[in-house]
Amino acid sequence: MAANTEKPITLDTFLIGLWRENPVFVMLLGMCPVLAVTNSVVNALAMGLATTFVLLCSTALVALLRRHIPKEVRIASYIVIIATFVTVVDYLIHAISLEIYQALGAFIQLIVANCMILGRAEAFASRNRVSTTVVNSLGMGIGFTIALLCLGSVRELLGAGTLLGIPVFGEGFEPWIIMLLPPGGFFVLGAWLLLFAWVKERQLKQKTADAGEAGVHAR
Repeated sequence: MAANTEKPITLDTFLIGLWRENPVFVMLLGMCPVLAVTNSVVNALAMGLATTFVLLCSTALVALLRRHIPKEVRIASYIVIIATFVTVVDYLIHAISLEIYQALGAFIQLIVANCMILGRAEAFASRNRVSTTVVNSLGMGIGFTIALLCLGSVRELLGAGTLLGIPVFGEGFEPWIIMLLPPGGFFVLGAWLLLFAWVKERQLKQKTADAGEAGVHAR
């Protein structure tokens, strides 16, 4: 790739993954773990951190080797790199906490199929230097983790009446068991997507109004 195609490091390089291109709430990527393992805050945090680790390491290595990977086998090479770090994080979680490892189950190995990671490798890491890629991937990973925590906190709070295992409501609270089941993931995700759409619409209307006022004052 030509050097002039590389993007400089700016604040937006990091922040873009937190809001404007959030992997879950905007780009709708990685829906499998988002819906499957967010029935508790601990599971959501563990999956978010594991995915961020794989995203950071794999995209950094892709950026480092981008000039040496033949174009014809780049996708296969990216998948091998991603799968290597997924194996590393799989063993790490197994060693750190067997309980979390069993709770996440096969979804740890399925990180290799997360299109967010392969997409960042192909669309960003293969075109930019390591430092820029690391900053961008960190923002994307944190954005993904925040999204999982948003779902996990709501589902655990309503489904079990706890937060991080700590009881929040009194003994009279009746848990919404559906929130701990797969349909609960769809309900909570839909609610968060609706909120994000509403906020974006409000911002767009505000920008339009500000532009209109600026035009009036300029006349």
